[in-house]
Amino acid sequence: MTHTPAPTDRREPKEVFGPGFSLFADMLLVGLLTTLACLPVVTVPAAFSAASATLRKTIDTGVQATLGAYLRHLRTHLSAGSLTAGLLPPLLVLVLLLDAALVHSALPGAGVMAPALPLLALGVAVVGLRATALEAPHGLSAREALVRSAADPRGTLLLGGAALLAALLAWAIPLLLPLLPGPLAFAATVVDLRSAADRRQTSAAADRSHT
Repeated sequence: MTHTPAPTDRREPKEVFGPGFSLFADMLLVGLLTTLACLPVVTVPAAFSAASATLRKTIDTGVQATLGAYLRHLRTHLSAGSLTAGLLPPLLVLVLLLDAALVHSALPGAGVMAPALPLLALGVAVVGLRATALEAPHGLSAREALVRSAADPRGTLLLGGAALLAALLAWAIPLLLPLLPGPLAFAATVVDLRSAADRRQTSAAADRSHT
């Protein structure tokens, strides 16, 4: 008789897609939890940081994401600083809406601002997602997010494409809106992991060149 190995709910470390696309299910679960955690609005940065931390651990260890794991990360990232940062998204939305209203007026420069506003909103979204994907001690650092965005243009373009696709899906299929934070947090996490791997390789190559 042949021995049949018992089924497992674990993936190999660093494996992106495990058996049965379980990481896809993790991403959807984290997306729903993030949407719920974002409802108070000021918790948006902490909610996305918790989503990124949960998905990062899932990718690193292969352990499936759970409600308890997400809540633990959420409690860790909830702080006075993250709640203060949570005031920025609604303020930015208000500023963009006011600017959009002015663009439709007959003010000078309206033709230039019309295409600039969507690009500005996309840039802010990319930097914000980068900031929420940062690990300690750089968590939610806008300066570090800007530095990494400039140093990793390919990752920035990929993350910009993910944000743009999410915006189009939200506009075309509003029912998908509660699930979109998961793929966005996943994209930000993977871009940050790839960027960190590139930095390690560059550092190792520099060390070898000095020896």
